[in-house]
Amino acid sequence: METNQPNNNNGALKAALAVTLLLLGFLGYLLYDSKLTTVNQEQVINQKVEQLASAKSRLDSVSAQLDAKIAEIKSLGGKVDELEAAKAQLEKDKIALKKNSNFSSAKYNDKIKNYIALLAEKDQEIARLKQENETLTAQNQTLSQEKESLSREKEGVIKENDGLKTDKEKLNATVQDYSAKNEFLSDKVKKAAALKAEGVKVFAVTSKGKTKESGKYRAKKVDKLKVVFNLPPNPVAENDSKEIVMRVLDPDGAVISDSSMGSGVFNFNGKELAFTSKEQISYTNNNQTVEMLYAKGSPYRSGKYNVELYAEGFKIGEGGFVIK
Repeated sequence: METNQPNNNNGALKAALAVTLLLLGFLGYLLYDSKLTTVNQEQVINQKVEQLASAKSRLDSVSAQLDAKIAEIKSLGGKVDELEAAKAQLEKDKIALKKNSNFSSAKYNDKIKNYIALLAEKDQEIARLKQENETLTAQNQTLSQEKESLSREKEGVIKENDGLKTDKEKLNATVQDYSAKNEFLSDKVKKAAALKAEGVKVFAVTSKGKTKESGKYRAKKVDKLKVVFNLPPNPVAENDSKEIVMRVLDPDGAVISDSSMGSGVFNFNGKELAFTSKEQISYTNNNQTVEMLYAKGSPYRSGKYNVELYAEGFKIGEGGFVIK
């Protein structure tokens, strides 16, 4: 019995040692796994930081390019509404980038691609505007050179042919003709062809055909409205048939409209608007007077009425009257 006692002690010692080694091995594994997880987290954080920095830098670059494009297109006389809207959205994206805890590199890459695509599109527009400006400049230079050349010819002919009055008059006429052409082309670049209605007046016509001109009328005295205005000369407008559209708005701002009296709808700036009446005229470009008659068919309510006139996609004038 005494011989078995040392053997039992040795066995217990070995078992304890084995358990200790297993614990140490397990702890070592946990330590290694913890370090590996920390390294991976640091790598992910570093990657996110780099992506954030890259996105901010690219957005700053696009912002500078947008500013440059806006300034250039403005200088060329182009429209910058789309670019200014994109710039405003980009500034919102930059603010969101600072506040966004769930940053998505793919999302911002898509945004930046869209901004770059817009910039590329505007490069084409800039090239077109430059070409148009160069063409107009070249035309003006050519006309100026022709005018100077004719002026020199005129002086030479006058000096050489003082006694030839007829030739002198012909040459003057030629120079004046070229000068008129030069002025016409220069004005055409600067002016639009839209008509303008001036001196808009609204008269009341009684059932007996009498015209009242005070601007304030009793409802029972108004059988028809007569709208009178002038169309001043416009050197760009064509002398052809023009359609004048009239809208009469009641005191509440509603358009007086009756399809049985010729009312309908027309397109203005991409929207359908109701109109009261319309009339086709032959535009003569000589400050002509235009009259438009409208019979409502029912009494007018008291209040202030507005009259709007439109032609060829433009609002050309307005007037008003009062029903007592």
